[in-house]
Amino acid sequence: MAAGLGTRMKSELPKVLHRIAGRPMLHWVVGAARAAGAERVVAILGHKSEVVKASLDASFGANHVEVALQPEQRGTGHAVQCALPAIEKESDDRIVVILTGDAPLLASERIAELVAACAKSPAGMALLSTVPPRPMPYGRLVRDEHGTLAKIVEHADASAEVRRIADTNAGFYAIRLGHLRRDLAALRADNAKGELYLTDLVAHAHARGGATAIDAPFTEVAGINDRVDLAGVEVEARRRINEAWMRAGVTMVDPSATYIDADVGPIGKDVWLAPNVALRGKTTIADHVRIDLGSVVVDTSVAESAYLKPYSVLGEATIGPRTEIGPFTHCRPGTRIDDGARLGNFVETKKAHLMAGAKANHLAYLGDASIGAKANIGAGTITCNYDGVSKHKTTIEAGAFIGSDSQLVAPVTVGRDAYVGSGTTVTKDVPRGALALSRTMQINKDGWADRMREAQAKRKKNEGGGGDH
Repeated sequence: MAAGLGTRMKSELPKVLHRIAGRPMLHWVVGAARAAGAERVVAILGHKSEVVKASLDASFGANHVEVALQPEQRGTGHAVQCALPAIEKESDDRIVVILTGDAPLLASERIAELVAACAKSPAGMALLSTVPPRPMPYGRLVRDEHGTLAKIVEHADASAEVRRIADTNAGFYAIRLGHLRRDLAALRADNAKGELYLTDLVAHAHARGGATAIDAPFTEVAGINDRVDLAGVEVEARRRINEAWMRAGVTMVDPSATYIDADVGPIGKDVWLAPNVALRGKTTIADHVRIDLGSVVVDTSVAESAYLKPYSVLGEATIGPRTEIGPFTHCRPGTRIDDGARLGNFVETKKAHLMAGAKANHLAYLGDASIGAKANIGAGTITCNYDGVSKHKTTIEAGAFIGSDSQLVAPVTVGRDAYVGSGTTVTKDVPRGALALSRTMQINKDGWADRMREAQAKRKKNEGGGGDH
């Protein structure tokens, strides 16, 4: 169920698309259902349904998640009624699992447990219950004198005595489809909110022997209603993610200050992560990689034994084995750094390929560039790749040496083992093994600085007019 307005989020983005550890919360729920073995997934959408569907299609493939529309928000029971046409050809004996789209931390194992309990239940129904850590406006599980679950009373309809019941409804159900069809048809909106409550199915199940309630930790079933809830679930999600990676062989100096998105991986063994490292998107990290303080790595592949020094920022890049990046390096999309190459402090790359052993150790911009093996890029070098209309490529062949403060005006090629002298602006190709210079001739004027200072002192004295009065 993902049709709600989510007004308490105070956001233009549909609530179920707000992200937990980099992944929209609804995608967590869909992924858990699939991992639990769901043959079909139907998302019940309402508010901004086209936006939510586009997000699902982008992640899971077009139409792999089916959609049912709830055009009016008339309660959870009405939401499931809107989904029945999508499964009208399924047999009455099939088990339907009903999940909420704003509770992303439910594990697939818990869903499988719910299905197994439904299969054994004489009432053909099971649900998850939880005990919140503080009083919350959740429905209470009311049992009869024999301890059988009799009904769920929503908070708005509950008396003070019922509200003192600790067991609350978590909002997740499994029910045989035949029962679901009949019971949904019997729902009535005779409650404080005037809505069709899905929780009323429990009273119907009582007549068949009672639904089975399974206890679940609150942290696993907690729903998100506002941004405070969002932050709390984010903390729990990241704790789980980090714990799993540490158990898989990753060292984190401070797990509470290490941020790994849900879709990152694999991460290899003996990886070392300093505090305030953020791994985002579909980043992959090979064995023995070291990522130092404050680095941000997005949708990037990092090969074995690479070292990302402090405050490096990488996005959509490919980092080869035994490379050294940083500190304060920015690798933009399309960057490829091969075996043993090095990028140093305040180097920026974009669509640049540095081949094995090439190095740019400081203060350079390399855009739309091919840089050959063991080439050296001096401090202050710029590839001038944009003419205001189009981008152009710079090619620096193997073994070339680019002196400091050089500008390479693309399109241009510097040949193998060629030298570009410091301070040169290269506007035409440099042949293999040649030296390129474009400096003006240096002229020294003896005594000029002394004469200049004497003239300045005399002018200052004359402007003073004999001092202050």
